[in-house]
Amino acid sequence: MEKINFQNGWGLFDANFISQEEGNMLFDELLQEIIWQSGEISLFGKTYPVPRLEAFYAANNKSYGYSGKRLKTLPFNTILLKIKEKIETHSNYTFNSVLCNLYRDGNDSNGWHADNERELGPQPIIASVSLGCMRIFEMKHNQTNQKLRFELNSGSLLILGGETQEYWKHQIAKKKSITTPRINLTFRTILD
Repeated sequence: MEKINFQNGWGLFDANFISQEEGNMLFDELLQEIIWQSGEISLFGKTYPVPRLEAFYAANNKSYGYSGKRLKTLPFNTILLKIKEKIETHSNYTFNSVLCNLYRDGNDSNGWHADNERELGPQPIIASVSLGCMRIFEMKHNQTNQKLRFELNSGSLLILGGETQEYWKHQIAKKKSITTPRINLTFRTILD
């Protein structure tokens, strides 16, 4: 894995964590097996539809929410457990939950935010696996406005840790020219 050092945080990146052949197979299986949900999010007192489909899977019925909403917790399925174990072996970090996002095309997005929810604790480690269409993952430092960009191709693994979630926000912006889907799996540890 490539180590990425930046101010107030760190990353690990493996562009070829999952082979193209295996990635295509996993994408098709996840598209069918994940119980995808459309939801709503509250921002600044208004309610909007979430601009993507999502699902949350966890061990021991761990609970997770963001922006004033709780996600329905589902037990890990075989495919997600297999991917989780592969990440844990590859990185030496362990995880007990995964937030699954399905970006159906370039109209689906995830605006500027940090994964800094209380149940993740201080300095959480987040492992992100991308399958399907390549999307640009952008990061912006809260104080300096420094920006970083990563091309998250199918099969890539990006792990972020240290102070990253405290000092940086990240997003997957809309891109109208994209017509194919992407699945993103963000493995994390929910504290007791």
